[in-house]
Amino acid sequence: MNRTIILYENMRTVVYVPFYLAIQRGDWAEMGIDVAVQTSPSTPETAQGLIDGRADVSWGGPMRVMLHHDRDRDCPLVCFAQVVARDPSILVGRNRNDRFRFADLVGKRVGVVAEVPTPWLTLQDDIARAGVDPAGIDWVKDQSMAGNAAALRAGTLDVIQIFEPYADQLVQSGHGQIWHRCATRGDSCWTSFYTTRAFIKSQPETCRALVRGIERALAVLHEQTPANIAQAVADYFPELSTQALARMIEGYRASGLWARGTALPVEAFVRLKAAMISGGLISYDASYDRLVTHFTD
Repeated sequence: MNRTIILYENMRTVVYVPFYLAIQRGDWAEMGIDVAVQTSPSTPETAQGLIDGRADVSWGGPMRVMLHHDRDRDCPLVCFAQVVARDPSILVGRNRNDRFRFADLVGKRVGVVAEVPTPWLTLQDDIARAGVDPAGIDWVKDQSMAGNAAALRAGTLDVIQIFEPYADQLVQSGHGQIWHRCATRGDSCWTSFYTTRAFIKSQPETCRALVRGIERALAVLHEQTPANIAQAVADYFPELSTQALARMIEGYRASGLWARGTALPVEAFVRLKAAMISGGLISYDASYDRLVTHFTD
């Protein structure tokens, strides 16, 4: 732990508040590691950059690790330490719907997240498990979340799947109502650290320090008020007021989005993998023990 490690940030989003909190509080520095956080140029580069040695560790979806193992059975990537436990996607409709059922989407024009594949894949899996045929829904799969939000305002979409800050902005402006938080699915292995086996072998104490630091941040995240957390990470979201950011943090925390402990459960891993397979993204049923490792004191 005597050198700076490069930690890839997959993208800037409210979903990743625990990581920004760890940085702002100096939790990793207190653990004795010098962490240089860099934003990955693209989501595919995040994993490839680790493989090629441009970065040491990333935070992001275990989906990427599953995808690379599907393409290369000798893939060196491995996950550790779950941080975002649940799905941050939110279904927002133009009209109020206090008793949402997936069947309510049938016959509707629905825009889904296009920036990354996991939200759509897990949603289609939820819908099928609910006994609803996804083919009965008019899907729009090629628009950004910002584009979907604009389309909902314009009335060209009936329901959209988005992350914060778009949901809060639509609700506050009167252009949308929250129908469903996909976090209600339960733990589905959304975000962890991941790296290569070679890095874990050469720097196990660095990995342990990363875990200890994020555990400190998660404890604070669950103890402090949303307003205090928003104030602490406000510099990462200059376009948002601290009041709006606090509302988003409160909604996400209440939905159980962020893990309380960093253990990555087998059940959550399997649930995510099943959605990846049912959606056709992967076909390889990679084992939990091959893709996940643990760091304990």
